[in-house]
Amino acid sequence: MSPQQIFGLTNAIAVLSWLLLALLPGRRWVTEVVTGRAVPMLFAALYVVIVATTFAGAEGSFSTLDGVATLFSNPWLLLAGWLHYLAFDLLIGTWEARDARERGVPQLLLVPCLFFTLMFGPAGWLLYMGARGLRSSTTVQTSRS
Repeated sequence: MSPQQIFGLTNAIAVLSWLLLALLPGRRWVTEVVTGRAVPMLFAALYVVIVATTFAGAEGSFSTLDGVATLFSNPWLLLAGWLHYLAFDLLIGTWEARDARERGVPQLLLVPCLFFTLMFGPAGWLLYMGARGLRSSTTVQTSRS
């Protein structure tokens, strides 16, 4: 398979995983099996194979921004970097869904956070932390009333 074919396939798997996470965040089989283990493990395994077979002979480095740009000019290493993002963002989204379930954060607040975590990684996590804090302060104020 070409890097483009793997990219398309893994993106489709990622989108399906994120849809499950957004629509069924309370289902443990989603967060414990699909998005919490199986799909990130698939992405991680592909990442390891690509890096193990491509990195040693690649031009570039991680020591400068230009070096990273040179590394990512290789389509296989660019794909590896993308898989890295897909795996870690999905793991963070899964953590958000689990944490929301435990803390009683409503799905209405969770779903936009998941979307932003999918699209913008750290910004989505930051948004979730804000929603989580908002929920906690609302819960504390309600219990004091």
